[in-house]
Amino acid sequence: MKKSVLITGSSGCIGKNLVEKLGDKYSLLTPTHSELELTDSQSVRNYFREHQIETVVHCASRLEKWRGGGESIVKENLQMFFNILDNSARYNKLINCGTGGEYGRHFDVKNVRETDFGNNILPTEDYAFSKYVMSRYIENSKEKIINLRLFAVFGKYEEYNTRFIPKSICRNILKRPIKISQNVFFDCIYVDDIVKIMEYFILNTPREKIYNVGTGKPIDRLTVAKKINQIGDFESEIIVEKEGLNKEFSCNNERLMNEIGDFEFTPIDEAIRKMYDYYKENIGNINFKS
Repeated sequence: MKKSVLITGSSGCIGKNLVEKLGDKYSLLTPTHSELELTDSQSVRNYFREHQIETVVHCASRLEKWRGGGESIVKENLQMFFNILDNSARYNKLINCGTGGEYGRHFDVKNVRETDFGNNILPTEDYAFSKYVMSRYIENSKEKIINLRLFAVFGKYEEYNTRFIPKSICRNILKRPIKISQNVFFDCIYVDDIVKIMEYFILNTPREKIYNVGTGKPIDRLTVAKKINQIGDFESEIIVEKEGLNKEFSCNNERLMNEIGDFEFTPIDEAIRKMYDYYKENIGNINFKS
C-alpha cells in the first residue's frame, strides 16, 4: 500500500515538482485553497479527520508583499503551521520547509551551520521571521517534526519574473541583456535534488530535527549568467548595476550529508541546461514581464 502524503502548497514550485515526480510512488493529497484553508483551525481539523495521512510535507507559505503576500504574513504563516501541529495525533511525521533566511541577512550568511542559528540579528523580513519562530519551536519540540532550511532553490515552475536564474534564462532566450543588481555568492540547489532529499525524509527517521539544505558550494551570479550564455543560443549582454559583492548566502551541509549518505547534487551546468530547454519550449506560453 502506498504511503499517504499530504503536500501543502502543491501549486508552488517545490510542491508542483514533488507532485510531478512522486505522484506515482505515493498516495498524494494535494488540496486546493478552497479544499483546505490552512489558516482556519476548523477547516484543518476537519480535513485531518476526513483523510488518512502518514506524512505532512508543509510547503505552503504566505510570502512578502512584493511576491503577492498579504498584510499579515507572520500571523498567517504561524496559523498554518500551528493548525497542522494541533492535529499531530492524526499523522506520523511533519516535514516543514524552512529557509536559510532564518539565520538573518544583516551579515554574510557564509558557510553557516545549524548551530549558528540565533547568533545574528533576528530576520526582519516577515516571511523569514515567521520561519524563524517555527524553527525556535521545532528545535525544542518533542514532536516528530523535521525542519529543512532550504537555501536558494531553483528549477521548473519557479517565479520567472522575479527569481534570478529563470529570469536570466528567459531574458537570454528573448535576446535581451541579463541584468544583475549586484553580484553575490549564493548556495543554489536544483529542485530535482530537493525532491530526492525530501523523499529521503519521507521514508526515514532522521537523527536530527533541523538540516541546512544546500550544495555547500556557493556560486556567484555573474558566473551563472556566463554559463547561461554558454548554454544558450544567444550571447546576452551582462549588465552588473552595482560594483562589489552583496552579502553571501551559503551553508555548511555536513549534517545533511552525514544523514543522507552518498548523494550527488545535479551539476549547475546540467541544471541550467534542463531549465533552458524547458523555458525555450514554453517561452510562448509564459507571461514574461521582466
